[in-house]
Amino acid sequence: MDALAIIDKYYPAEDELKHILLTHSRSVADKALGVAARHPELGLDTAFLEEGALLHDIGIFLTDAPDICCRGTAPYICHGSLGADLLRAEGYPRHALVCERHTGAGLSLEQIVRENLPVPRRDMVPVSLEEQVICFADKFFSKTHLEREKTVDKALRSLAPYGEEGVNRFKGWCERFL
Repeated sequence: MDALAIIDKYYPAEDELKHILLTHSRSVADKALGVAARHPELGLDTAFLEEGALLHDIGIFLTDAPDICCRGTAPYICHGSLGADLLRAEGYPRHALVCERHTGAGLSLEQIVRENLPVPRRDMVPVSLEEQVICFADKFFSKTHLEREKTVDKALRSLAPYGEEGVNRFKGWCERFL
């Protein structure tokens, strides 16, 4: 699979949005690959880690997030499920799960229903180790401050709006992956 060719298909213009996506996704991929290097005992699929990290946010162009140059119509929280739809159509169901399950620290069906979130009604919590590592790595990088990595404390604060469930999941990942 050629993750960059897929990105080029949906982001053909060399514009600010593509720059944001590629810079953010490369940072996430490097962080995920760093986890794999520090923890060989996990037996992570590093090729998949890199591909999944590069593609995890492919759906952002379909959302309305002008502060990061997204001029679509869907709420930003939908970018994961929308990206998953794109990757399923491309024939990459495993990569689609990374897209779908990386929002916050994953969204449980209970949370989706309780908060009436505008996403499909199903569990969207990272399951495989690779999904977990990519989701974990993603929490350290924003799309508005591409030049810096968040501290663990800042990453935890950014998860607070997603509820205690996600915060606790991230804390567990810190113990396992750092």
